[in-house]
Amino acid sequence: MNIHILCVGKLKEKYFRLGIEEYSKRLRSYARVSITEVADERAPETLSQAEIRQIKQAEGDRLLKKIPAQTYVIALAIQGRQLSSEDFAKKIGELATYGHSDITCVIGGSNGLSDEVLHRADFQLSFSAFTFPHQLMRLILIEQIYRAFKIIRGEPYHK
Repeated sequence: MNIHILCVGKLKEKYFRLGIEEYSKRLRSYARVSITEVADERAPETLSQAEIRQIKQAEGDRLLKKIPAQTYVIALAIQGRQLSSEDFAKKIGELATYGHSDITCVIGGSNGLSDEVLHRADFQLSFSAFTFPHQLMRLILIEQIYRAFKIIRGEPYHK
């Protein structure tokens, strides 16, 4: 299985990078995982709704150019469906069973994803009603992907 994580912005924090590297290494025996970053839009702290839409549009255009045509797209979005770890594992397992061996998970920038990216998604996933920094979501996502494979294989993993 090929899993692509497509995200907006550069990951600067060393502690996030180290955690992601660790889970990427652990995942090697289950799937090929790649992470692609697209540039984020520089913007002041306070923005109008029109400016937010423009930023999401520009970032969304960059994301859409990087999504492979035949991939199954999971967009991380607050308004998406919340799944337990077991249900997420079941979803990954079902995708593999029914011929979706290429999955792209998309993480937007600090303002979220454009409507076009959300429409391209085959599934919208929410990890919580909480808002998390998009850099932290990379680590949470890759850990949950690793956990999903452990669950699929019936292998032990700490709770």
